[in-house]
Amino acid sequence: MNTPVWKRDEIESPCVQICVIHPETRLCAGCHRSMDEITEWGRMSVEQRGIVMAQLPQRAAVKPRRRGGRAARQARES
Repeated sequence: MNTPVWKRDEIESPCVQICVIHPETRLCAGCHRSMDEITEWGRMSVEQRGIVMAQLPQRAAVKPRRRGGRAARQARES
């Protein structure tokens, strides 16, 4: 018999294991959720998760301007 032991009808997490929070937008660079959304994900209802999931494509389309990385930081410190 090939029955699944655990089956859930909930929306899966959008996490892609690139967990970096942008300092200005405060959104994860990987999944585009806020820290609050990431923290509350396991406690959200299916409807709440669906609302967040629907917003993610628009968030992903807004790319924050890069701050210049190491080279820009060194230039500012000089």
